[in-house]
Amino acid sequence: MKQVTECDFGTKAVLTAPLSLEGEESNSEYRAPNIIQRILSLLTSVRPGSDLNRLQAKGETPLNRFVSVVAWSISMVRPLAFGLAPYNPVLGETHHVSRGTLNVLLEQVSHHPPVSALHATDEKQNIDVLWCQSPLPKFHGTHIEIEVHGKRQLKLLNKNETYTMSPPNLVIRFLPVPGVDWLGNATVRCQETGLEAELCYRGNSFLPRPSVHRSVKGKIFLSSTMETVYEITGHWNRTVTVKDVKTGKKTVIYNAKEALTGLKTPIVKDPKAVLSTESAVVWGEVNQGILQKSWDKAREAKTCIEEGQRQVAREKTSREDEWSPKHFIVSHSKESGWDCSPTHKLVPPAPIVVND
Repeated sequence: MKQVTECDFGTKAVLTAPLSLEGEESNSEYRAPNIIQRILSLLTSVRPGSDLNRLQAKGETPLNRFVSVVAWSISMVRPLAFGLAPYNPVLGETHHVSRGTLNVLLEQVSHHPPVSALHATDEKQNIDVLWCQSPLPKFHGTHIEIEVHGKRQLKLLNKNETYTMSPPNLVIRFLPVPGVDWLGNATVRCQETGLEAELCYRGNSFLPRPSVHRSVKGKIFLSSTMETVYEITGHWNRTVTVKDVKTGKKTVIYNAKEALTGLKTPIVKDPKAVLSTESAVVWGEVNQGILQKSWDKAREAKTCIEEGQRQVAREKTSREDEWSPKHFIVSHSKESGWDCSPTHKLVPPAPIVVND
């Protein structure tokens, strides 16, 4: 049973630019807010010091690599504009994209509740990334707090190191001042080296506080002794620094402006190989309408997609069909929540690419 409907709009892929530092302060042209198309920028946009492709530089120590992973995890936090929500991915929607030797594949493996799976591999750099995430919104009157449950795992295969990460919560405020913030605690752990990081993301509450807004504070420590190695301070939309607690030396591990300047929009390298389930195809007409400010066209396309999803749900219920993802094996339990494993060891090169 097909899960994504083309709605007679054709199969043209319309790609949008990656998220940058513009966020809610941006005065630039409105961009179609399809988050699934922009995840690649979260994987590959960081420059030296925290670049995913540089995690295994020759001569690096386990501590150096751990600091780089922490910096990479911080780089995945981007400003979001209030009132511009991403599209709700439909069941079976995919995104397959490559940058250099890094190949990334995403699939929407559940619709109710929404669960997204991601697998990324780089044979040259011996990197394997696996995510399985489900957002859980909680309403608190004046704001909505969205917890992201599931797994974020990064493996450095030739170092035999596995890193697990948890993100902060996304908070959408309505009162007293509308806004969107990343708040709360996040962690990074490597069981093999015994290194851990605890991060706390802070933002404005009732009154603007520039020193606190979009700040991050934390520490890197040895789990066996709880001894702190580095203290972490800074702002995730500016710079983040670590301080060696023994020597007092400070080092900038992440510079948002340097990392995110000049991010490029993906391009379609092989149109014939683009799947009909590709996010850029599924939402292509909606993207095109928004980018051209043809709101009626965008609304018509969006309605068609949503009606197609409802029709799929009705057919699934009437036939008692049990749909299975194409690229992942998914499981769920009350104890562990959602989990997934890829059906193939390696992600193949994609028809959509980001050029360096």
